[in-house]
Amino acid sequence: MASSGGGSGFTLLLPLILIVGMIWFMSRSQRKQRQRQADTVASLQPGTKVITTSGLVGIVEETDDEYVTLEISEGVLVQVVKAAVGRVVPDDDAAADEAVEEPADESVVEASAKDPVDVPDAGKDKADGKVQDAPKLPPTHTEN
Repeated sequence: MASSGGGSGFTLLLPLILIVGMIWFMSRSQRKQRQRQADTVASLQPGTKVITTSGLVGIVEETDDEYVTLEISEGVLVQVVKAAVGRVVPDDDAAADEAVEEPADESVVEASAKDPVDVPDAGKDKADGKVQDAPKLPPTHTEN
């Protein structure tokens, strides 16, 4: 049997081109991400608030070639590898966090503690005397 060879070469080549294109695109985005991480680590200075890749929040105390010393609590210093610094927390977020932690007026806190919060169906019994049922899990076996 004779097969037509006009479109078969392109049909076989198209998936290969798509795979190579996807690999190139993914490596390009990873390269950009590594560059952003390197720029972040290079710009670390004492007093900068950072979050590590493991979720540890601290303020940079000092840096050297390989390590960053973070103060995670008053008087508690931790030394981490520079590559573990995930991101820098902007100063405006840090100021907002401090405002939430320390209220300006104690009467505001007392007044808000006295106000009841209306939550629908919270702890109220239904008409049949039962509390709202918890969601049911799917069966782990079939019943015959």
